[in-house]
Amino acid sequence: MAGNLERAKSGISKQLGRQPGGVFTERILANLLAEHGQEWGLAKSPSTRAFIKFLVEKLDLKVVELRTEQYGRVVRYAWGDYSPYLMALSLKPHGYLSHGTGVFLHGLNDQLPKTIYVNQEQSAKPPGSGLTQERLSLAFSRRQRTSRYIYAFGGYRAVLLSGKQTGALGVEKLRGPQREELPVTGLARTLIDIVVRPAYAGGILQVLEAYRGAKGRVDAGDIVRTLDQLHYVYPYHQAIGFMMEHSGFPEKDWRKLLALGTQFDFYLLHGMKSPKLNKRWRLFIPDGV
Repeated sequence: MAGNLERAKSGISKQLGRQPGGVFTERILANLLAEHGQEWGLAKSPSTRAFIKFLVEKLDLKVVELRTEQYGRVVRYAWGDYSPYLMALSLKPHGYLSHGTGVFLHGLNDQLPKTIYVNQEQSAKPPGSGLTQERLSLAFSRRQRTSRYIYAFGGYRAVLLSGKQTGALGVEKLRGPQREELPVTGLARTLIDIVVRPAYAGGILQVLEAYRGAKGRVDAGDIVRTLDQLHYVYPYHQAIGFMMEHSGFPEKDWRKLLALGTQFDFYLLHGMKSPKLNKRWRLFIPDGV
């Protein structure tokens, strides 16, 4: 069997090289063996384990361990200079890239982030109860929770998010740095998401930088329509409109957000100490913004 595999090395290498992004799970490798074994001249297919052992030892297929302190490790396989984005997505095959990763892939700033955000939506939840100023202020007085599902690999971190059910609203396909096809939130959705969860974009100053990078590239109507379809209880339009105005969007754009009303005093960030109030947006903001 080993001799047959040795003779098939060229064909196997070519097939591995055809995999966009060069990322493999054990199941993908098993499927490749089943589909192409005869083509490679393997009269009798080896076991998946023996096949993978051969690929690692003889063809330099990389073993990539994605490690997390709390939830153990996950093993993947990589060919050549693999795509870290596809590697992160392999943890949640039905997920998509979002937040700070969307900022990078849309070219909204000059950061080269080593943290990759993968969002897999939760099942639909019943709508929350009516909003009051007291409930809103209490919620934003606390620190915003962040994901503990963080896997480290090859100098990167994959942060797994459990987002609200949206039916992948605003998700599109973009080409990554290696021309690999990646599912990622579109420009309007990305700008909304990073205001809702600024920690997943490097903090509020990086969010502001992303808004400056989006100026002239995004339709304000798309932001309004996307926000409407997301059905948030909290009035995030006040924070988004403020960020648009503060980053230099034309007045006709940010006024579309202002037209949605300012019924409540809102907060740009959770857990702020001694924030100041922007009266136009009825929005509490921290010093330095």
